[in-house]
Amino acid sequence: MRVLVVEDETYLAEALRDGLRLEAIAADLAGDGGHALELLARNAYDVVVLDRDLPVLPGDEVARRIAAAGTGPRVLMLTAADRLDDKVSGFEVGADDYLVKPFAMRELVVRLRALARRSQEGRPPVLEGHGVRLDPFRREVSREGRHVALTRKQFAVLEVLMGAGGGVVSAETLLERVWDEHADPFTNAVRITMSTLRKRLGEPAVLHTVPGVGYRFGDAGPTP
Repeated sequence: MRVLVVEDETYLAEALRDGLRLEAIAADLAGDGGHALELLARNAYDVVVLDRDLPVLPGDEVARRIAAAGTGPRVLMLTAADRLDDKVSGFEVGADDYLVKPFAMRELVVRLRALARRSQEGRPPVLEGHGVRLDPFRREVSREGRHVALTRKQFAVLEVLMGAGGGVVSAETLLERVWDEHADPFTNAVRITMSTLRKRLGEPAVLHTVPGVGYRFGDAGPTP
């Protein structure tokens, strides 16, 4: 999952980014509404965590523009106002969910994952194939009934590959979906993560390299 955090309080924004990364959620930061729109035009996000009180362009206007696009990410709106009228107006401008400050990081993470599932229509809540079962809600993976212990990054990479339905996913796409905009495009992080993930899943191999293209989840038949 990749999230854009739009928050002008630097300390809070960095704390949110660091907390989300610990949950294997890639997070980029924007300190105002204008910068948020620039990042939205360049990158694909699953959810935008959007403060309402922003400089340059108010959060409500950012939400309106995302909603007007029709195919944009989900919006989780942050605010210090907890009156019912404030919540109603937030939903009216395009918010999909609403969280009042202060809040617990655990609640934010649960809400983000719920919104990300909603944003991917037709995708089953549990991914299964070739003896591998991945449960995004419980954050559990098993193979032929055997529990497979994965790191957060390994889990996130496997989720992207299984969600591709047998299609090839490039290393660049994995960097975008699992890491964040500051990931070095020349890093070997994807290759190392894939290598350790293959070992964790065991034989027969279900993760395959398509030379010069990327990676795919499936059997060892002809590559797409």
